[in-house]
Amino acid sequence: MTVKLGNAYDKEGDGDIIQTDRPTPRPKDASTLILVRRDQAQPRLLMGKRSGGHTFMPDKYVFPGGRVDTADGRVPSLSEFRTPVEQKLIHKTRRKPRAFGLTAIRETFEETGLIVGRAEAFPGRPAADWTKYADQGAAPCLKGFTFIGRAITPPYRPKRFDARFFMAEAEDVLIDERPPIDGAELHDLQWVTLKDAMALDLPNVTRFMIGEIGERLKAGDKDALGPPFLRWTPGGHSRERI
Repeated sequence: MTVKLGNAYDKEGDGDIIQTDRPTPRPKDASTLILVRRDQAQPRLLMGKRSGGHTFMPDKYVFPGGRVDTADGRVPSLSEFRTPVEQKLIHKTRRKPRAFGLTAIRETFEETGLIVGRAEAFPGRPAADWTKYADQGAAPCLKGFTFIGRAITPPYRPKRFDARFFMAEAEDVLIDERPPIDGAELHDLQWVTLKDAMALDLPNVTRFMIGEIGERLKAGDKDALGPPFLRWTPGGHSRERI
């Protein structure tokens, strides 16, 4: 299930849009949540297909996620990250680590309708983007998250992101068993085994992170590996484990 580092980023021939006639944009902070279900013989992951109209990863299958909003870091939570997770998230970033986890919760709700948290009253007054989530009678929690990787989109793409990837056990972090609902951002939402996920049309960085999930599930220890940090340098692709 391990994916070679050289395949961690899409190339021009893979349909990725390359723009060399303008300054490359600065990456925006983003978060992704990989929910893992264990209610069948093989673990399954929640994935959906991006619209073909997107300039970033059109028609690709991905995990729920999106850009960090300023308000996300101030949203109250019933629990915070475990200490090992927070310590790894602060690596080479100025943003509060909790913002990344809360973004993943908000984006998962907006893109799939699934609620990560606890069935309790929202602690405090919700920010505007959190009102619909709070109206579900839910409160966010972060202790069930494991930080499994970080990747910065290579230069000269029309949109660039500095994305943090989290994994969480669906049975532990979802408030109920409701099915995911297709929306404007993601459709064909489905729970797929790791093997079936690898057969989908995936961005290479998503394929790489599925390999990271596979290694952790095989080891039986979500913290067994330091999260890889994938980025582009003048010398080419670079990876270090945080």
